Amino acid sequence: MFQRTLAIATSGRALYECTDEIAALVTGARIDVGLCNVFCRHTSASLIICENADPSVLQDVETFFADLAPDGDPRFVHDAEGPDDMPAHIRSILTQSALTIPITNGKLRLGTWQGVFLYEHRTAPHRRELIVTVAA
Repeated sequence: MFQRTLAIATSGRALYECTDEIAALVTGARIDVGLCNVFCRHTSASLIICENADPSVLQDVETFFADLAPDGDPRFVHDAEGPDDMPAHIRSILTQSALTIPITNGKLRLGTWQGVFLYEHRTAPHRRELIVTVAA
């Protein structure tokens, strides 16, 4: 078993591809066949697997979530850290805090157009931590 913490600095709300960083950790684990689990340690950021070829896909994902959980929605009571506070939590709940990806021949077995993204839901910059665990 192999486990490392991957730190990602965000510059505010956006999707940040972290496929290459995770893949490098998998290669370093030297496990031929197994599973890679990635866990996001935050309640206002999350993980998704999404197309990584066309940037307009990422723009459309954000457009969808902006409509679904808009900043400053008057229905939200929890706004201790600003108008994006509760929408960030809702976005995180609706996406994922952990992903599990198969490993084959020592590499992530993602599809051709798939990438792993940290989805920062807050508008301010943050330092996010992902726990990457690789097991045979």
